[in-house]
Amino acid sequence: MDGHDLVRSMKAVRGAGPAGGLRAIRAAWRRHRTDRAGLPSRGAERARVPGAMTRAEPGPGGGVVRFERSELRVTVTLGGAVFWGWDGASPLPSWALAGAAPEPDPRAALEPDTEGGWRVVAERVTVVVSRQGAVEVHTPGGVRLRRDHPPRWWESEGGGEARWVQRAEVAADARFFGLGARASGPRLREGAYRLWNTDPGGAYGPGDGPLHITMPVQLVVADAGTHLVFHDTTWDGTVTLREGEEGAGSGHDRTGACELRMEGGPLRTWVVVGTPARVLQAWASLTGAPALPPGWALGHHHVVPEAADDQVVRNLAQGHRARGLPLDALHLGLGHGAGGRSFTVDEERFPKLPQLAEELRADGVRLVSAVSPAVKAEPGRVLFDNGVCAGVFVRDAAGRLVLGEARAGESVYPDVTGPRGRAWWGERYQERVDQGFSGFWHTLDEPVARSAFGDATLPRSARHDLDGSGGDHRSAHNVYGLGLTRAAHEALSRLRPDERPFLFSRSGWVGMQRYGGAWCGEVVDGWEGLRAALSVVLGLGLCGVPCAGPDLPGRGAGAGLELQVRALQLGAYLPLLRTGGRGLPEGGGPKGFAGEWPEHARVVLAERRRLGPYLMTLAHLAHRTGAPWVRPLWWSTPEDRALRDCEDAFLLGDALLVAPVLERGAQEKAVRLPDGLWYDTLTERAYEGPGQVVVPAPLSRVPVLARAGSVVPVLGGAGGIELEVWAPASGRSGGGVVVQDPGDGWTVPEVERYGTRRAGARVTVERETDDGPRAAGRPVRIRGL
Repeated sequence: MDGHDLVRSMKAVRGAGPAGGLRAIRAAWRRHRTDRAGLPSRGAERARVPGAMTRAEPGPGGGVVRFERSELRVTVTLGGAVFWGWDGASPLPSWALAGAAPEPDPRAALEPDTEGGWRVVAERVTVVVSRQGAVEVHTPGGVRLRRDHPPRWWESEGGGEARWVQRAEVAADARFFGLGARASGPRLREGAYRLWNTDPGGAYGPGDGPLHITMPVQLVVADAGTHLVFHDTTWDGTVTLREGEEGAGSGHDRTGACELRMEGGPLRTWVVVGTPARVLQAWASLTGAPALPPGWALGHHHVVPEAADDQVVRNLAQGHRARGLPLDALHLGLGHGAGGRSFTVDEERFPKLPQLAEELRADGVRLVSAVSPAVKAEPGRVLFDNGVCAGVFVRDAAGRLVLGEARAGESVYPDVTGPRGRAWWGERYQERVDQGFSGFWHTLDEPVARSAFGDATLPRSARHDLDGSGGDHRSAHNVYGLGLTRAAHEALSRLRPDERPFLFSRSGWVGMQRYGGAWCGEVVDGWEGLRAALSVVLGLGLCGVPCAGPDLPGRGAGAGLELQVRALQLGAYLPLLRTGGRGLPEGGGPKGFAGEWPEHARVVLAERRRLGPYLMTLAHLAHRTGAPWVRPLWWSTPEDRALRDCEDAFLLGDALLVAPVLERGAQEKAVRLPDGLWYDTLTERAYEGPGQVVVPAPLSRVPVLARAGSVVPVLGGAGGIELEVWAPASGRSGGGVVVQDPGDGWTVPEVERYGTRRAGARVTVERETDDGPRAAGRPVRIRGL
């Protein structure tokens, strides 16, 4: 147990109280006893390396290179992605890939290389395999991006999965990003990062980790190029990073290093090379297109207090409406359930829930329900008895039901890693659909909480279906939340075939974007929570999950007005905007809406509503290309080293640069600009990048700059889409796209492309079509002249 574990344990014990502490002790002992009986003893271990190369067998897209004690399969796909797997590992089966494995590129072939090795030359990448098993990835120009050393395995005499380690080198100037939701910053500094989905024990800040969503996905950015590397194994592991250092003419460069240690699973790797946009597009083609949320999901969401009843819900909706505060969804948490049940809502507090949902929906407000997979282990409860009869709950190696700790006490969990368990769990959503809920919030997806006795998860020996392959919880833990969201998405697509499902999940893994977005939990209620919130959203976007957002700081009773306003200003430009606690009124009465807060909130939420068409366009583009909505400043110019180190601002699509205020008392903000001309969207003052500028940042605004020449679709005064065009620099051109959402169904909308050009004081805006340019056809407002 390290220092972070000790802090989490103390928080967990204090929060649980005497009864909860006794349950934690009992649960820890039960897990220990189950694992001691269900897991084989590893015994002595024997180390193994590939050995010397013996021969090579060319095949489609690459081939197989054989060594004395292992073999390596290398394949370049038609999309340009590179796969290699050791010991016979192939791309499938995989929880990450969407559908069948991609087709190999017939133009790529395995051929002899210098010094006795082999190589595969493709259009976008060259892969070189040395005689001892090192694998190098080169750009088409021959510049090396990474070198993976020969792996090492530790095989147990008692049988079972072998542990393994893979070490790699990258360029001295390279910077690491990704690994899922990380609060320490989008740029991953030197240190160890665990790959085990974990509840941080409450609200988290920049020093906490791992969090609920960990992924073995890294995006490595260097002057020579950008590449994404994915190690396709769901087991527990640790990534240790060391940034490189350039000699600067006075010595040798020290390369960057990455060491991956896994407790089991296949050793197989995917690598994609190219610009960030090309890399994420290829990544989406491998792991699946991000789900497209319904239009209302991009608005303002608010969490209803747990002690609320139906009248409080009505008061919240009416209070927002009376004060001009846009509201699109209200979330009912687990505390609104009856007796800790997973689905049923307390009928005493909500006696006519379908009627309430219909009233709210008529006013443009949807109800979203929290869902937990924990089913209280109590014979006589319908859900428990039904699941036992269906045989869908997780069991141990001896066939006994596995008990875990949840809010309701001892609980069992459906095995959503197999089709039977997913189908059974999906049937449960019928009840909530009938109650009028429009979306679902998966919280406590899997018992990943910390306790004073380690991970309060299911026993590692618990058995799972894993889509027919079978296995224990060591390989199922990280993908349990993914299976839960998949079950819900498949069920809702059947129950409401004319509506796109709205799902967001606290836990997940690679591929979770296929089914919905990510709720990143609660950040600490302080200024450091702002940086943590931005960090997790940026990190998930670079791992292929574009729709994400945490519960922002400013919830506590002691939070001041400044923190509340700055938190809302940040959240208004993130994909998922959700408020709760005292960040917005709890009870909906006069006191909840008093003071200066509503005035500031009205401005922020109105701007969010105005940008709705732009956010929907970004959602459609993410669905088509995999590009995240929230992007680091280096997205278009990864060779700009100053931008790689900038972590307090971000790009919202291609057009807007958002520089949220993250420090107390700030009245101005230093902003690092990418190349080009940028306009302050409030004053329309122009700034030339690259470089750093200082812009005003009073409490009444968040600095937002628009790229010259961009076309931003916004909500016009009459309720239609208006084109806000930022004038290009004189003699230059620009453009943008608009995707108007046709509704909450599955109709594929048209992509409207616009071009802008400037000659003197005249700006021309035209729609680009197959038949040539023509008039824009929408109201146009020119800004920046």
